[in-house]
Amino acid sequence: MEAPLHTQVLLETTASVSTLFGHFYVDIRTGPKSGLLLQQPLDFSMTAAQLLAYVAISVSWVEAGSLDTFVAAVYEHVVILPNDTLLPVSREEALVLMNRNLDLLERAIASAAKQGAHIIVTPEDGLYGWNFNRETIYPYLEDIPDPQVNWIPCNHPNRFGHTPVQNRLSCLAKENSIYVVANIGDKKPCNASDPQCPLDGRYQYNTDVVFDSQGKLVARYHKQNLFLGEGQFNVPKEPEAVTFDTTFGRFGIFTCFDILFHDPAVTLVKDFHVDTVLFPTAWMNVLPHLSAIEFHSAWAMGMKVNFLASNIHHPAKKMTGSGIYAPDSPRAFHYDMKTKEGKLLLSQLDSHPNHPVVVNWTSYASGIEALSTGNKEFKSIVFFDEFTFLELKGDTGNYTVCQKDLCCHLSYKMSEKEADEVYALGAFDGLHTVEGSYHLQICTLLKCKTTNLHTCGHSVETASTRFDMFSLSGTFGTQYVFPEVLLSGIQLAPGEFQVSSDGRLFSLKPPSGPVLTVTLFGRVYEKDHPSSASSHLTAETLIVML
Repeated sequence: MEAPLHTQVLLETTASVSTLFGHFYVDIRTGPKSGLLLQQPLDFSMTAAQLLAYVAISVSWVEAGSLDTFVAAVYEHVVILPNDTLLPVSREEALVLMNRNLDLLERAIASAAKQGAHIIVTPEDGLYGWNFNRETIYPYLEDIPDPQVNWIPCNHPNRFGHTPVQNRLSCLAKENSIYVVANIGDKKPCNASDPQCPLDGRYQYNTDVVFDSQGKLVARYHKQNLFLGEGQFNVPKEPEAVTFDTTFGRFGIFTCFDILFHDPAVTLVKDFHVDTVLFPTAWMNVLPHLSAIEFHSAWAMGMKVNFLASNIHHPAKKMTGSGIYAPDSPRAFHYDMKTKEGKLLLSQLDSHPNHPVVVNWTSYASGIEALSTGNKEFKSIVFFDEFTFLELKGDTGNYTVCQKDLCCHLSYKMSEKEADEVYALGAFDGLHTVEGSYHLQICTLLKCKTTNLHTCGHSVETASTRFDMFSLSGTFGTQYVFPEVLLSGIQLAPGEFQVSSDGRLFSLKPPSGPVLTVTLFGRVYEKDHPSSASSHLTAETLIVML
C-alpha cells in the first residue's frame, strides 16, 4: 500500500547560500521516504502575531517519516578525459564527453538505488576532468540557478535555458528515487558595473549540485578554496554555507581542498549543525598524513559528523580513496592504486550521529613531565615542513619531542621491532606554505622510508613492524585535531583505536596490521595567513616533487 503523504513546516535560516544573509523561509518537507523539501519564502509584511499564527497552523502537519538511519553510497569514478584540455571544443563535443561519463554514473546510481541507498555522492571533476583554462572549460558549463527557484529540471527542462546536464542528473535522481550529488561547472554573466567582473564577462565556478529523490535541485555550492591549477574557475565573493534538510538528517556540502580550511567546512558543523557532510573530491594522496581515506576518516572523527567522500579513480595522479565515515569509525572505504576500475560503496549510517564526549586536546599532555631519553633530536622534512624528531630506539618506551609551543608524548610497545625498519616521533608547529597557506600543529609516530633518519617523513606504503599498543598526545593550542591511524598497505583500522576526553589517541587492542603512522593532525585556523602558495606551482609539479 502506498504510504500517505506527510508534511512538516519548519521555520529556520535558508538552506542554501542565503543562510549567510539571515533570510528566513518555510520548508515544507514531504515524505516519509523521499525527504523532499519545498522551500517557501515568508512574507515579511506579516506582523509577529500573524507570523506565529501561520507557523502554529503549519506545524500541525506533523512529519511521520523521519528516519533514524539511512543508507549512503559513494562512487569512485574512472573519469573519461577529453583528448586535449588546452584546445577549445564545441558545446556539442563537450556534451558528448559529459554524457559518456554520465552513462557510467547512471549505472552506479541505479545500482545504489536498487540496494536501498537514499543518497549517492559522485566525485569532483567527474564529468570532464581537469587541467582546463577559462576558455576551454566554458563549453562544459551550464547556468545553475539558486535552488530557491523550486525547480525539477526533469519535469521542466527548458525553464532556465539549455541545461541538458542538470536535466539528466535530475531525471536520474527522480527515476531512481535517490538523492544525487554531482560536481559540474556553473557560469554567471557579469558586466562592467561589477568591478570584480572578469575580463571575459562571466564568473565560472567549480560547483556541487544536489537533486533530491523527486529530481528537484535542493543545493548548489560554489567551491571556496581552489587548488593549484584551477585558474579556470573563480572564487565566490563570500564563502557559501550550503545546507539542506531531509527526513534522514541535515546535510552540508563542500569540495576537496575546502576541507583544510575553516570556511565553509568548520562553519557548517559548528554553526549550522549538519549531521552529514557530502564531499565530492579529486584528491591526490600525499603520505604520510594526507592520503584520502586517512585524512577524511580523521576529519569525520574530529568534527563528530558523518562524512561521505567520493574520489576520482586515476592512479597515475595518485587519485584513489573513497569512503563512508561515521564519527566513531569508518563504515566502508576503498583504496586501489593497482586497477583502473571504479568502485561503489554503500553503508548504513545514523541520521543524527551521537556526539561523543568533548575532548580537551591538551589536558593529558600538559600534565606530563618530559623525560630525557638520551636520544638526539633531528630534523626531517614531511610534505615540505621541517619536523623535529626523536628515533624510537627500543621495543617499548615513553618519548617526548617538542617544537615551539607543541610537545608530543608517546607511549608504545612493539611486538617485535624489525631490524631494518626505523620509527620516529615527530612534532611540527608552524605555517605550511606550499600548495596553500595554513597553520598546523602535528604530533606523529611514523615509519621512516629507510634506516637513514633523513627519510623520516617520506612517502611509505608498507611496513612489517607490529605494535602491541600506542598512546599519543600533545599540548595542542586548538580544539580542531584530527586523529589518524594508517596501517601497512594504506589500510584503516576501524574499531582498533579511540580518543579519550583528555586528548589521548590510544589503541584498544594490538593493531591488525603493521603501523605506517599514528598521528594527531591539528589545525590552528586563527593563525592562518593569506595564501602565499607559489604562483608557478601546479598540481602536476607537485606530483613530481612528491
